[in-house]
Amino acid sequence: MQTFKSIIVLLIILLCNNIIAQTTISGTVTDKIGNPIAGANVYLENTYDGTTTNVEGKFLFTTTEIREQALVVSNLNFQTFKQFGNVNTLNGLQIVLKEAINTLDAVVLSAGSFKAGGTNAVSVMSPLDVVTTAGVAGDFIGALQTLPGTQTVGEDGRLFVRGGLADETGVYIDGLQVFKPYISTANNTPTRGRYSPFLFDGITFSTGGYSAEYGNALSSVLLLNTIREPKQNETNISLMSLGFGFGHTKKWDKDALSINASYINLAPYHKIAPDRDTWNKLPEALSGEAVYRHNTKNGLFKFYTAYSFSEFDVEQENINYDGLARFKLKDSNWYTNLSYDGFIGDDLKLTTGLSYSNSNTDVGFEETDVNDIENALHFKTKLKHIFSNAFKLVYGAELTSINFKETGLTNQTQNFEYKFTHTMGSVFAESEVFFSTNFAGKFGIRGTYNALLKDYAFSPRISLAYKINTKSQLSFAYGDFYQTPQNNELKIEQNVDFQKSTHYILNYQYKKEKQLFRAELYYKNYDNLLQYDTEFDVPIANFNNNGFGYAKGIDLFWKDSKNIKNLQYWFSYSYLDTERKYRDFKEQVTPSFATKHNASLVTKYWINNWRSQVGATYSFASGRPYNNPNTDQFMSEKTKTYNNLSINWSYLISQQKILFVSVSNIMGIKNTYGYTYANSPDVNGMFKRQAIVPSADRFFFIGFFWTISDDKNKNQLDNL
Repeated sequence: MQTFKSIIVLLIILLCNNIIAQTTISGTVTDKIGNPIAGANVYLENTYDGTTTNVEGKFLFTTTEIREQALVVSNLNFQTFKQFGNVNTLNGLQIVLKEAINTLDAVVLSAGSFKAGGTNAVSVMSPLDVVTTAGVAGDFIGALQTLPGTQTVGEDGRLFVRGGLADETGVYIDGLQVFKPYISTANNTPTRGRYSPFLFDGITFSTGGYSAEYGNALSSVLLLNTIREPKQNETNISLMSLGFGFGHTKKWDKDALSINASYINLAPYHKIAPDRDTWNKLPEALSGEAVYRHNTKNGLFKFYTAYSFSEFDVEQENINYDGLARFKLKDSNWYTNLSYDGFIGDDLKLTTGLSYSNSNTDVGFEETDVNDIENALHFKTKLKHIFSNAFKLVYGAELTSINFKETGLTNQTQNFEYKFTHTMGSVFAESEVFFSTNFAGKFGIRGTYNALLKDYAFSPRISLAYKINTKSQLSFAYGDFYQTPQNNELKIEQNVDFQKSTHYILNYQYKKEKQLFRAELYYKNYDNLLQYDTEFDVPIANFNNNGFGYAKGIDLFWKDSKNIKNLQYWFSYSYLDTERKYRDFKEQVTPSFATKHNASLVTKYWINNWRSQVGATYSFASGRPYNNPNTDQFMSEKTKTYNNLSINWSYLISQQKILFVSVSNIMGIKNTYGYTYANSPDVNGMFKRQAIVPSADRFFFIGFFWTISDDKNKNQLDNL
């Protein structure tokens, strides 16, 4: 009996000691402006002791834990809070949680940037949009020219952005530079992008204020991303009025291979629809591309390669020749890159790659023959350190090397040769900071050294974005941008400096389901532009960097796929005020490629009963300045306005067979791009002129496209 009483007493003592050892933990949880947070989980790490906050944000629980412990407070909409301390001090706490950054709902840094494809929240064009736009004949460059900020330069065909030359736009594939992105063409004949859109699923077109990762471009960058991982095996066959094409994708467990090839010959088309030129050999082109992908445990290897060859021989009217002037061209280009993108830790991502290109161009004009050979190399590596959803840091380095050689024969008697090696190294760093879901910024710096010019350049870059509400936001971008002169200038003079532009961009964006509106104000200041004291950049010219200029304006964009069933359309308008003094300009004036007003209306309508999609694109541009040597004023006259209405029709013969028809400039409007004047005056002292016009007023295209895929549903409608 005595033993039993002793046990009871001992149990009571132990129970009392346990009660005495319990510690109360309490406090209040609020957000940064003092609002209580209900339902937050509050607990001691690695224990079962805890509770949740009430509607007033308060919590209270007891624990038998002793000494140092970690108190954790978590809520889905806020960053997890952790406080270390002795349990006796975790009482009466005032805890403020920071808002968690939900990347799906966060503000997007969008000033100066358009997306096509991918999953970005501000994508303005899908891959389907890029290739079904009437009048662009499947050229992604042509589709981008329907966006605001671009200029209509019909005799050229390249991207002219916000008062900048086409050479001021850099082009990249999977983050690596493309040195010759356009096909070589005849004089006053528009070019096309060298690469097929079929293998790309993401396009970012920056009209200014782009990331510190990219450089050597005064105006903009165009980023092309090949498809990361195809969904299935498929084969694509194309029969066209201009030639034929073939594509095939094979998918394995961790690997995939896509190939694409085409042959173009304008001879059959020319017999049906001849143009104004006299052809000794009509344009003929052969091209092919391939992308190989290999998935590793933590990343993806990509190998991309492309080859193209084109040739023609044409005779054209020329104001400085009594008869026709002969122009012939043979051009080959090989481009390849190897890239890796993957994690090397939980929060560290490596992106690295190498690109190489070889371009060989033979040009003959009357009695002069010129051969250009360019070998170019680009290496880049970068690390992205993901500290949290709210803070990321990107830093890296790149090296670019170009070897250029030009040889020629003038008047079939005089030989000449130019050559140089152009090497440039850069380092960059850029942080992405989300101060809240509604406010974010990018802060970057880029440093570059050019060994040929012996010149340094340092470029700050800033982008900010503020989310006004769930549908609209404001963005701002600022940056300095530098670029070396072009090959045709460097081959003559290398004792020059970087050319510079400074961008200021203010963007407003409104986006809701299937609708998007963008308005963007910008100002671009040019400095250190290249000048010379002769009419052309010839060996006797004296070069300097005294040129300058500006470009300012507003871009508007509206896209709607909601209000009218089966109709998608977008409208863009650009107002541009620009002047510059550069090259041989004696004063600051608007250059000949710049137009004050540009507008485009693109429509696409699906007719279910006809199993068809019909599209139309209308483009307008105000008159372009040109110089008339018969007047005293420089660049004082303007061409008439530019107008173009193009249509297309896609008919679904069966699920995987499509008939496609398009007509460019269906109304046959006589557009004039400018005038070429004689080198010397006639007997009356007047300089005669010749209008620069398209070789044909209209262009017709007919194609049959057949897809064979695993699911038997895929078709090439998104490739047309």
